[in-house]
Amino acid sequence: MTHATDAPRPFGRLITAMVTPMRDDGALDLDGAARLAAHLVDDQHNDTLVINGTAGESPTTTDAEKESLLRTVVEAVGDRARVVAGVGTNDTHHTIELARAAEKAGVHGLLVVTPYYNKPPQSGLLRHFTAVADAVGLPVMLYDIPHRSGIPIATETLVRLAEHERIVAVKDAKGDLTASSWVLKRTDLAYYSGEDSLTLPLLSVGAVGVVGTSTHFTGVLTKLMIEAHANGDVATALDLHRRLLPLFVGIFRSPGTILVKAGLKEIGLPAGPVRSPLVDATEAELEQLRADCADAGLPLERGVAA
Repeated sequence: MTHATDAPRPFGRLITAMVTPMRDDGALDLDGAARLAAHLVDDQHNDTLVINGTAGESPTTTDAEKESLLRTVVEAVGDRARVVAGVGTNDTHHTIELARAAEKAGVHGLLVVTPYYNKPPQSGLLRHFTAVADAVGLPVMLYDIPHRSGIPIATETLVRLAEHERIVAVKDAKGDLTASSWVLKRTDLAYYSGEDSLTLPLLSVGAVGVVGTSTHFTGVLTKLMIEAHANGDVATALDLHRRLLPLFVGIFRSPGTILVKAGLKEIGLPAGPVRSPLVDATEAELEQLRADCADAGLPLERGVAA
C-alpha cells in the first residue's frame, strides 16, 4: 500500500473547477475562457483545470459548446497544465459519447460524476464507470457527490473500480471521512477533496489535493496549505485553513458558480452572466462575498487577484 506522503498525484495537487465565461447575450465567451484559464494556471498556480463540470454550467451547455470549450482551454494552457473534461451524465451511452469527444479534443483526463436522479444500484454504478473507462484511453477521476446525485458510491464499489487501470482518482464530496479512509486504506486511488472546507481534514487521512471552487480566488494560498501539510508543516497548513475558511464556506452561500462569476466580474476577469435556471448574484450577495473575501485577506479589488 502506498503511504500518504508518496501517494500518486495524477492531476497534481491544486485543481479548479472552472466556470464558463459567457457573453452578455448568453453565448460562450471562448476568448474569455482562454484568458480565465491562463489566469488560473499562471497566476493562481493550478496544476489542472476541470472544464464542463457543474461549476462550468454543464447542465445548460450543449455538446458542441462543451467540445469548443475544451479545445479552447487545451490550446490556451494545455502545454503547462492538465485539462480534465467533465463528461458525467445519467446516461451511460451519452457519457461515453462525451468522453470520446473530449479525448479527441486533446484533454488529459475525465471527471465522471455519479449518475444523478435515476439512482442506479451499486451494480449499475460499477457497470457505468467501467464502461466509460473502457471506452477511452484517458485517466478517470470519479466524482462522488451524493447530495447532488442522490446516491453515494459505496466503499466496496470504489474498491472494485480501483482495479481498473484507468480509474485513478476520486473527487470526494461525500463528507464521510471514515468511508474515505477505508477506501484510501484499501486502494491506491488518489483522493481530491470536492469540498473546499474539507481539504485539510481529507489531507489528514491521505488525500492529495482539492478540486476547488473558491480556488478561483484562493488558489495560491490553498496550494501553499496543501504543500505545507505534505511537507509535515501541519501548523502552517492549519493557519491557512483557518484564514481561508470564510471564503471556503462563503463561496457556497449561493451556488458556487453564481458567486464565482460575481467575484470575477469585480476583479475584471471574464465571467458574464449565468444561464437559467441559475440567476446572477444580487447586490446583497455580492456585498457578502466582498466581506467573506476581506475576512480571508483576499479583497475583491481589481489588480489584487487579477
